Formats: sequence, structure tokens, C-alpha cells
Amino acid sequence: MRDTSRQQLSPFSFLLSPFPLMHGKVIRNTGSWYEVRTDDGRILECKVKGNFRLRGIRSTNPVAVGDGVTVREGAAGEAAFITEIDERRNYIIRKASNLSKQSHILAANVDLAVLVITIARPETTTTFIDRFLASAEAYRVPVVLLFNKMDDLTEEERSVADYLMAMYRLVGYDCYAVSALREEGIDALREIMKDKTTLLAGHSGVGKSTLMNVLIPGANVKTASISDAHGAGMHTTTFSELRDLPFGGSIIDIPGIKGFGTFNMEPEEVAHFFRDIFEISHNCRFNNCMHINEPGCAVLEALENHQLAPSRYASYLSMLEDKEEGKYRAGMK
Repeated sequence: MRDTSRQQLSPFSFLLSPFPLMHGKVIRNTGSWYEVRTDDGRILECKVKGNFRLRGIRSTNPVAVGDGVTVREGAAGEAAFITEIDERRNYIIRKASNLSKQSHILAANVDLAVLVITIARPETTTTFIDRFLASAEAYRVPVVLLFNKMDDLTEEERSVADYLMAMYRLVGYDCYAVSALREEGIDALREIMKDKTTLLAGHSGVGKSTLMNVLIPGANVKTASISDAHGAGMHTTTFSELRDLPFGGSIIDIPGIKGFGTFNMEPEEVAHFFRDIFEISHNCRFNNCMHINEPGCAVLEALENHQLAPSRYASYLSMLEDKEEGKYRAGMK
């Protein structure tokens, strides 16, 4: 994978400006405007001056919530400008929903990502979960899976939740069952989030806003009901924002994600970001095995022997198809 973490402004910006440079962190992104909290505690409304240059990657948002930035304050009544972005420890990135060749950075410099999952109303598919996990693995972001609305499940749906939690725990991911509405299971969540910068992600309607209101009393984050016709949530968070947690640490709340297209992975790398498949693949006959129809493939053998969850393998194939399609399109140019 290519290094995409260093970003700089194009030349000639602010070389003769009389205003001092300051350092801070991006805490809100509302489109073309960024809210930055400086190291001395001030809040500045900022814009980006010039074009950021990213190594090997095109992004719809070159500045993300969680970024450390250098800012130059403007004259009275004028906007401050972000002039440079610190090197990122990590970030979560996905393919932009409307432009296949561009990416969207969800958050930067996070210690933990919490993926909020609901079994129904709305349904979070295993494909979505696995794509999120693979992207997090690729950029070294630890993830925990939070199964919300456990109070609103039928007996059959509860069995599905129990199965998925058991499966993902075997893969190596911590799973928590909670009800944000009833504030059940939240203490354990507070403990793992304490003193960390945590990204809160998931589909619209999975209860992220309700969870925010429980974690930050008085936050008054807007919530919405689920559409009866489609069983899907409606967007209540319209921009990304970092908020401080009363028990220590901070949380980055982002708008609900409808789909999760992975970005900047080569086909032969995809298996590396599936912990279970990667572990099994050490026993494949060939080092370059793609786990499709090769002889001596340990992954296919594990699948046949019920040692690999079919949903995980299906997610792997779907991501592989994405990458092969992208390679084919590139070759047609």
C-alpha cells in the first residue's frame, strides 16, 4: 500500500503574512469550513488555502476531523487558514460514494474505532462489517464491534446476534451487546473508551446519536426514528465532529455510512486484512494463492471443513471482485 499520510500545501502560501502560525486539532468539518481547537484552547473557524498535495491519493476531504494542523490566523473579521497537516498516525478511509477514483477520509489519528451494528431495523450486513474491518486493519486502527438495540430483537434475531458475536470474537474482535436507549451495557463501553480518541461509525439509524447522548449528558444530539417502509435510518448527523468525553478522552461522530467501498488496496493484499483468512493462508501450497480455485488452498479447505465462516469468505470475494474490476478498468485506458 502506498504512503498517503503526508500532506502539504502547494507553494507560495502565506510567505509574507504578518500573522503568526499556531498549532491545533480539527474538531469539526462542515464542508469547506473547519473548526480548529488551538493548543492554547481557542476555537478558530478555518478554511484551506491552496490545494493540498497527497501522495498517490485523491481525497474529497484532504483535511479530516482529528488531524493536527498548522493554522495562520487572519486579520480581524477574516478567516484563518490551515497551512499544513501533521503526519497522521493512522486514519480510516473509504471510497467516495459518488466518485470511484476518489477517497473520503472518515477520521484521523484515532486510538479506537467503534462500529455500531444492528441486526434489524436497520440491518447491518456482514459484508459492510467486514469491509469496515478490512479498512481498519489496513490502516492500523483497532476496532470493537458494538451490537446495539439488543432490547428490540425477536428470539430469532437474538440468535443471529449471538452467532455473529461468537464468530467475530473467534476472529479476534471484541464484541459488546448494548441497548443505548435503555442505557444497558454502557459502563463497559465507557471503560474501553476512557482516555482514547474514538471514532463512532455505522449506518444511519443504528443508534449512534442516542449513544452520544448517553455518553455525553447534555449533548442533545438529534435523533430520528426508522423509516417503516424501508427499515433504514435517516441522517441526523450531517457533519463530522470531535467531542470531549466527561470521563476522559474524546469521540468523533460522523454521518451514517450507507456503503463502504475500500480504497487503495491491491488484489493480492486483500487477504492480509482478513485476520482469519490470513492466518489460514500460511498453510496454502503456493505463496501467491488468491484462495479462489488454486490447488492446495488451505482457505478453501477450511471453508469446506466449516473452519471459516462462509460470510467472511463471501466478503473477501466481494472485495476481491472490486479490486479486479478496478484493475481491468485501469487497463482499458
